[in-house]
Amino acid sequence: MSALKSQAECSSLEEEQKRIQNKISLSNCGVCGSEKAKYRCPACLTHSCSLLCVKKHKDDSGCSGVRNKTAFVALSHFDEMALLSDYRFLEDTGRFSDGASRDSLVRVPRTTLKLKLLASQARKMNITLRFLPLTFTKRRENSTVFNPREKMFLWHLKLMFPQSSSEFSQRRVPDRHTLKEILTTYIHPTESDPVTRQKLKMYVNASPENVKVFMKAEGRKANSVRYHELDTEKSLKDNLSFKMLIEYPVLHVVLRDQWKDYPLKGPAEPASACTSLATKNVGIDGQKRAVDPVSPPSVQTGTNLQTAAEEISPESEPPLQKRAKRGVEEEEQEEGEILDSSDEEEMLERNQAESIPLGNNTSVNDMKNMQHGVN
Repeated sequence: MSALKSQAECSSLEEEQKRIQNKISLSNCGVCGSEKAKYRCPACLTHSCSLLCVKKHKDDSGCSGVRNKTAFVALSHFDEMALLSDYRFLEDTGRFSDGASRDSLVRVPRTTLKLKLLASQARKMNITLRFLPLTFTKRRENSTVFNPREKMFLWHLKLMFPQSSSEFSQRRVPDRHTLKEILTTYIHPTESDPVTRQKLKMYVNASPENVKVFMKAEGRKANSVRYHELDTEKSLKDNLSFKMLIEYPVLHVVLRDQWKDYPLKGPAEPASACTSLATKNVGIDGQKRAVDPVSPPSVQTGTNLQTAAEEISPESEPPLQKRAKRGVEEEEQEEGEILDSSDEEEMLERNQAESIPLGNNTSVNDMKNMQHGVN
């Protein structure tokens, strides 16, 4: 009897184990198809029965086996587990971001010493050079270098031909080359590359007078795009002078029928020329307007009243000329152009120094004149 009881207990245990296995087993193995599945891939939900089948599944399909935490979940299937998964994903993201911000090794400076040297040398040539963050494609493909021995830039240059829907990049172009020499390798009837010549057939057949080169004016609003017209007879260095560049020059080679699509920006002027226009619009018919001397208010010292001298101190410039200078600088600021932060701070400080009242409608210039009169 004891033997029969033990056999019955063993059979019941085996049935219970089979029932549990049937619950665990989802279906047959999706790899071999001969065994019952025991596992399910978190990434693609493929069923497998053993470690060998799991490895074979990853090798054949290239599956990573990692669950996609950002996969779309229908609202009908959104349950507590999906909510918990999203919450943990957000926590992991915040933890990773916080750890990266604290790690000093991850803090890569935006501008390296090489970029600072490039910007410094460009500034000596009256070129404003700006750089983008490392994640930008234009920054990664920039190959511009400066040759200190020859004292010249070797520019990474991009040429765009909109009427042929083609663009080309050229590395290490010396700034002494003229635009005509640069375009020779692309649109010259005999000296250009045959494959390139076929792509740019419209430009090759056009006469040189019908081809112009434009460059986008940087530092402007998106709704006020302007272009610089470049001279093909001048060198690349002369054409880039008094202009702003983002990473490297991008030249647009345009035929006559599309010139109207490239509105021009006013010609750039050096800083010395701007200061020489300080007395512009001050005179009439080419003559400077006489400035009437302004007598400052009398200052009472004891019982004597002293009046200020009519001469103006050489340290203090006449207000009329200052207003004229400010007017010229405002005229130079073209509509749609964005000021640099340094220019904005300079204008703000100048306006504050000239127009801050000191009480009883007395300005800074009046106080200077009063002190000069007392002396």
